[in-house]
Amino acid sequence: MISIDLFKFAFDNRRFVTFGFLAAFTSSFGQTYFIGIFGPELQSEFGLSHTSWGTVYMIGTLASATLLPISGKLIDHMPLRRYTFWVCVLLAIACGSTILITGTLTLILSIFLLRHAGQGLMSHIAITTMARNFHAGRGRAISIATLGYSVGEALLPFLAVAAIAAFGWRWAYGGVTLYLGLIGIPIFMKLQKNVCENLLEDPTPLIQPEGNNAQYPRSWSRIEVLGDPRIYLLLPGLLAGPIILTAMFFHHLTLADFKGWSSAWITGSYIVYAISTIVTALIAGQLIDRLGAVRLVPLMLIPLILAMIVVALFRNPFIVWLYMILLGINIGIAHTSVSAMWAELYGVNHLGAIRSLTTAISVFGTALGPLTMGSLIDWGLDIEQVCLIFAGYCVIGSCLMNVAFRKSST
Repeated sequence: MISIDLFKFAFDNRRFVTFGFLAAFTSSFGQTYFIGIFGPELQSEFGLSHTSWGTVYMIGTLASATLLPISGKLIDHMPLRRYTFWVCVLLAIACGSTILITGTLTLILSIFLLRHAGQGLMSHIAITTMARNFHAGRGRAISIATLGYSVGEALLPFLAVAAIAAFGWRWAYGGVTLYLGLIGIPIFMKLQKNVCENLLEDPTPLIQPEGNNAQYPRSWSRIEVLGDPRIYLLLPGLLAGPIILTAMFFHHLTLADFKGWSSAWITGSYIVYAISTIVTALIAGQLIDRLGAVRLVPLMLIPLILAMIVVALFRNPFIVWLYMILLGINIGIAHTSVSAMWAELYGVNHLGAIRSLTTAISVFGTALGPLTMGSLIDWGLDIEQVCLIFAGYCVIGSCLMNVAFRKSST
């Protein structure tokens, strides 16, 4: 249940959680679902096949992931206001660069900039600041911030389609540059005025631990984290969502065709996914503050396992709603609990460096997911068999995560 305390918490910390929400929303301009809307126009103008377009997207995404551990670490060493400003400027440049695309190389550069500034750094700002600057309220803060992703998914595709129809694909994306320069950046700067302007100089969480015995965990450096065997047990499970969900959303029309569903039916059901994600994230945020993220993370793959089994075994069109609900539950738990988990396990002083590394690994997963699924289908497996393989992978990942957390308690 979503308690009244959540609304009180949001009101009491409205300025800072609004900043997190807006950063998550702004990351939409570099997310797969938004860029993908422009795919048909790009393919048509530059004569790209599906394979060529997918390859261009993968190259830009992988390049973004490679740089993210370096650029993401800077959030630990710069005032948040300044860091946010330059990321917004970079995202505005990325959006504006689409106007100048002339061929494959400039398209790759634009994809790289969009993925790095949007999906990478804006998301990094949204979640890292919430995880670092709250302690007792960390789960609630992250859950509110992640609503920005869902609002973006619900509103921006429709607006993008309308803008493309009215102004063409170049100026539709170019218009985002005007939004960022005239509206987005000023709002970001206003929200951060006098609110924890320098995380390095003022690392004290806005919400203190409850109880006399509450203590902060020791802050690990990124090098120390890489030497911790637990992280290698956690990674297969943490990568399951980025790999599988990106692959499934990328190939949803293929799934619909195989099942005999209409494309409008499966894409129209995205609203069910968005609602499920929002409700789950808000509930999960409250549970994290009561129980801790470490207890919640091992459960996040269960709904994804069930989603893969459901879509593999049933063909009734209404099963799409159950499938979308289960995906939303998985994402709602993952968005809120994983970032809080890093703070619980490894402290907050180097959280930017740690999250930028793990986020980069996740971005690699999002780049490889569609290619992996497409290759399995090309090898002769049908999409239902692929879903069962994905479910099996999730089971293995879940087991490894439980082993990792047993090591944490010993």
